[in-house]
Amino acid sequence: MLQTFDERNRDLKVWVGGSLVHRDKAGVSPFDSVVQGGDAVWEGLRLYDGKIFKLIEHLERLEGSAKALAFADIPEMETIIDALRQTLKANAMRDGVHIRLTLTRGVKVTSGMDPRLNQFGSTLIILPEFKPPVYKTDGLTFITSSIRRFPPDCLDPKIHHNNLIQSIMAKIEANAAGADQALMLDREGFIAEAHGTHVFLVKGGCVFTSAADACPEGITRDTVLELCERNGIPAHVGRISTTDAYRADEMFCSGTMGELAAITALDGRVIGDGRPGPVTRQLSELYREETQLSGYRIVD
Repeated sequence: MLQTFDERNRDLKVWVGGSLVHRDKAGVSPFDSVVQGGDAVWEGLRLYDGKIFKLIEHLERLEGSAKALAFADIPEMETIIDALRQTLKANAMRDGVHIRLTLTRGVKVTSGMDPRLNQFGSTLIILPEFKPPVYKTDGLTFITSSIRRFPPDCLDPKIHHNNLIQSIMAKIEANAAGADQALMLDREGFIAEAHGTHVFLVKGGCVFTSAADACPEGITRDTVLELCERNGIPAHVGRISTTDAYRADEMFCSGTMGELAAITALDGRVIGDGRPGPVTRQLSELYREETQLSGYRIVD
């Protein structure tokens, strides 16, 4: 699960604050809000054959998160799309690309947390990389983290913000345990999500996933639920526990960076028969077909 350097990315051009620059010369001001306090919002995008899957949905979530954080300057959607198009063109990218899109509150006149110090507008950062889906397909190993996800009364997960310290701390625990990912619970002990993906269980042919109370409103998660509905696969959204996971027939996770991947072990328990199950394989194939059939054309 440890990602490695891809030689194709050695001379990347990245978009920072309105212009393209070589990756080795890119930088943001130490007065930028993302440096000062992780004060930024982000999206992960994936490019398939010249099309970005669910681009509009991602940009709508970016805008919604920025509004929730009271950003004074939010670029128009067409402005961001144009910057994406220029960045992909500059890197001759068409397929097998993951894009990290970040919008910060911008540069401050002096160091401090007060948003009134931001008087120069937001900073848009576009980092594209040649990167195939990052999760292994023969089964992931998870452990349950001691780090809990915030509920909405602490920090609403609908805000897709850049402060990822909870996830990083959970990943440290997973690394120490020799696991691929960390399962994270809500404050009441129910499954929220993994440290960087949404989680699904399969029992008796029915798909189960957590309500979006202590986890983000995942776009890949929503796509999985849509695929279930369209293909006659029963699905239920609600509270699920680690015990539900231990006795599930199948378990899998979803995310833009890694698509769908089976989870075959959790906390020392084998899930199902220890191999990717039939529902997981079916939904993985349906998802791949969906990414090829739809998307926002951005590269000719």
